[in-house]
Amino acid sequence: MDKIIDSIFNAPRSKKRAITLVVDSLFVFSAFWLALVVRLDSLTPLYVLEYWFVLGLLLPTSLIAFVNLGLYRAVLRYMNAQALWAIVIGTLIATVALVIFSFFLGVMMPRSMPFIFAWLCLLTVGGSRIVVRAMIGKMSTSHKEQVIIYGAGSSGRQLATALEAGPEYHVRAFIDDDVTKQGSIIQGVPVHAFNDIHTLINKRSISKILLAMPSESRSRRKEVLALLEPLAIQILSIPGMADIVEGNAKLSEFREVEIEDLLGRDSVEPKPELMAANITNKVVMVTGAGGSIGSELCRQIIKQQPKKLILFEVNEFGLYSIEKELCEYIQANELSIELVPIMGSVQRINRIETVMITFGVHTVYHAAAYKHVPLVEHNVVEGVRNNVFGTYYAAKAAMNAKVETFVLISTDKAVRPTNVMGATKRMAELCLQGLAQNKGKQHNTRFCMVRFGNVLGSSGSVVPLFRRQIKEGGPITLTHQDITRFFMTIPEAAQLVIQAGAMGKGGDVFVLDMGEPVKIKDLATKMIRLSGFEIKSNANPHGDIAIECTGLRPGEKLYEELLIGDNVGETCHERIMTANEVMLPLAEINVFLEAFDIACHNFDHETIRQLLLDAPTGFNPTDGICDLVWNAKQSKEELSTNEPLENKVVNFKS
Repeated sequence: MDKIIDSIFNAPRSKKRAITLVVDSLFVFSAFWLALVVRLDSLTPLYVLEYWFVLGLLLPTSLIAFVNLGLYRAVLRYMNAQALWAIVIGTLIATVALVIFSFFLGVMMPRSMPFIFAWLCLLTVGGSRIVVRAMIGKMSTSHKEQVIIYGAGSSGRQLATALEAGPEYHVRAFIDDDVTKQGSIIQGVPVHAFNDIHTLINKRSISKILLAMPSESRSRRKEVLALLEPLAIQILSIPGMADIVEGNAKLSEFREVEIEDLLGRDSVEPKPELMAANITNKVVMVTGAGGSIGSELCRQIIKQQPKKLILFEVNEFGLYSIEKELCEYIQANELSIELVPIMGSVQRINRIETVMITFGVHTVYHAAAYKHVPLVEHNVVEGVRNNVFGTYYAAKAAMNAKVETFVLISTDKAVRPTNVMGATKRMAELCLQGLAQNKGKQHNTRFCMVRFGNVLGSSGSVVPLFRRQIKEGGPITLTHQDITRFFMTIPEAAQLVIQAGAMGKGGDVFVLDMGEPVKIKDLATKMIRLSGFEIKSNANPHGDIAIECTGLRPGEKLYEELLIGDNVGETCHERIMTANEVMLPLAEINVFLEAFDIACHNFDHETIRQLLLDAPTGFNPTDGICDLVWNAKQSKEELSTNEPLENKVVNFKS
């Protein structure tokens, strides 16, 4: 039987129309005779020829009326009020035709018979369509995933309508916190309180919960996700209304829950005057323009309409990618901004200085650095060359080119560093602070630095790694179960960097308010559960995804800090603070730089380590020297020293 029904539903449109015409003919035929039999309470009319004449005229008239009213153009599964009106009006025409034909043919027809006929036509022609539509709906929903929509507001209702028309999902219920909506039915879908969600998931075989709260604050979404997390069911969210209105997304396009929602941190609107101060109608240069922070800085800078934007990057593909993206943005928004893609290394002072002088740069955002802790531990010389000397050379070039503002992108790992990367970034800060002391004497460049923690979605972020590991079925790997980090979105970090740079007077160390620190294991647990999986552990051996600790990597800290001391001041921006910390005179900085230069040239890692310890960086290494080349060389020398005596060539003098 199911095969027959499926074959009818899947038949060509013309064939289905023919079948519908035949069925409606039978309905009109049956309604006519049934109305007479019911009214006269006798089968006698079946043997009266005049009634057959009336039916012979009535049947084609009724069908022609239905055809002209567009009843057979309506698709049953999407039948709406227009199709129902076509049935009502067609039935009315058929009833009037019945009365007229009976009158002109002189056939005696009971007065109530047309009313009974009309009622039976509506019941059969209209009712059959409603039944078939319900059957189609039931058949289609049986193959769909059963979902719940959290939020019965306008977005939730639009989403339910869109999903019912699609082939993927069937909405079984709304969940809403509004007591006035609970217990009601919206678009045929019941609205429940959150307390009913466990019962709904178990009884209705719910596979996903769709979060329809695009206008809610992140703190509110965090509260909702905290309630949903223990359910271990996949949570998807719909795009924000701004993205939908701008055409960047559709209402029915679902996304995995954003990590920003888990953190619950609402970004603060940037202050236009601070965003524009160092950028609008000026020549701006970004070093490391192809990196995660550098590229986002470029995106934010373009919006402030600089006169010219210099993209300085050593990585060819990174430079190509960001230039292409920005060119498309400029063309789409019809902006008159000149992009200048420059390949080069910040370690070559003549190259970077020539670029700054040639293009008359006003503002520099120095994002070029090696930031991956283990890699810098394994490549110490390059870390020092790029992070310390690269920053110093870029700053000296800015002074010589008469750049107005120079902003260094620093890191929370520069605070009491336990690794070479953090120590070199703190050394870079000291270089800028030393140069800033001569402002007004030898130069007029304002130097400042902005220190912040991890950014979500950067090349070194754990979030993309965790997502990939979850998709692959686990396990999720983290270095330590107690490891804690600060997090911020890349756009917010870039906006705050630009605003902090506008407040700098010279030698300022700005610290961004990163919110509350996040325990990485808790973040991994939330991501697993909100993806619809359970944690696999000794207590739950039948879970889906395990969390494994691999041990701290070289130079890695359990906890990061943003301040060396407690001496912190407020600024005009609630998310930006200033730190007053130890400085060194430029003469002492130069002594350290000369020693670093000689040690790096000689690959003297022991001296490099000692210099980092002697400088006021607060360096407190947790590991020995981890440079791969140095360690390999040491191992080779040890093997040579320990070589057996008989394997050595010894010359004896007689």
